[in-house]
Amino acid sequence: MTISVRKAASAAVLSVALGAALAGCGGGAGPSDAGRGARLGTPAASAPTSAPAPAPGAPSAAGAPPRAGAPVKPPTLAPGPNGLTPVFERAKQHTDKTVALTFDADMTADQGPRAASGERFDNPRLITTLRTLEVPSTIFMTGRWAEEYPDQAKAIGTDPTFEVANHSYSHHAFTSPCYGLPALDAAAARADVDRAFAAFRTAGAVNTVPYFRFPGGCYDDQALRALSTAKVTAVQWDVVSGDAFAKDPDAVAEQVLAGVKPGSVVVMHCTRSAAPVTEEAIRKIVPELRKRGYRFVKVSELIGT
Repeated sequence: MTISVRKAASAAVLSVALGAALAGCGGGAGPSDAGRGARLGTPAASAPTSAPAPAPGAPSAAGAPPRAGAPVKPPTLAPGPNGLTPVFERAKQHTDKTVALTFDADMTADQGPRAASGERFDNPRLITTLRTLEVPSTIFMTGRWAEEYPDQAKAIGTDPTFEVANHSYSHHAFTSPCYGLPALDAAAARADVDRAFAAFRTAGAVNTVPYFRFPGGCYDDQALRALSTAKVTAVQWDVVSGDAFAKDPDAVAEQVLAGVKPGSVVVMHCTRSAAPVTEEAIRKIVPELRKRGYRFVKVSELIGT
């Protein structure tokens, strides 16, 4: 799970809203000046992928001509200062009334016994509602979640309604402190991202994109540097839904509706046990935003504008 660490003025509010998420719904220290500068990257040119890559975002062979009918590579941001992983929070284009709903499919590496005892970290009803309402969405999935629910991971990752982005394999912290999450060193962090992409491939998810969301939203320059060779764009958000452990769907809906602006990225969750009212909130959020003239898009469309 995730809370925002990007805006100091809202840190206390977000801590109250999501601080109860024990297994990684936190935020650590905000980024340094170099980390903030990484947000200034511009969209890198999209190009057809010339050959299947071991992970989304890996560069194609130099000089290789694109294959006819090859899929278009999802847009990414150019690297930040000193080659740091770029960070995306909200579309630079603020005139189009577009919004990206994103859902973190959380499961940490050590939650297998809880799943075996009956705790549900999935939310198939939410996915069904998004399909029924025809809401393009980006699912930030942990590799452990894909392993626990491979059929669902494949169904999501082969449905054009969705794109699957990386939320790490273990949902451990990429910097510390991060709300009590175990921390990974730089080498382990890089390997954790690769392991998640491998889990998606094993499950059969093909609509994967080279985007990464830090567990807990926590990162610093060292974390951005550790992922620089992964060729991913880190995706944060500018609207916190407050759905983690919420009991009132109306309150979640009101918080989202009050925060959305043109180009917004909304963070929500796809985990029944920890975000039980998200699906009901979505049924209130979607028609109201459409009534206000908003169009729902995936993160890839926002990054590409």
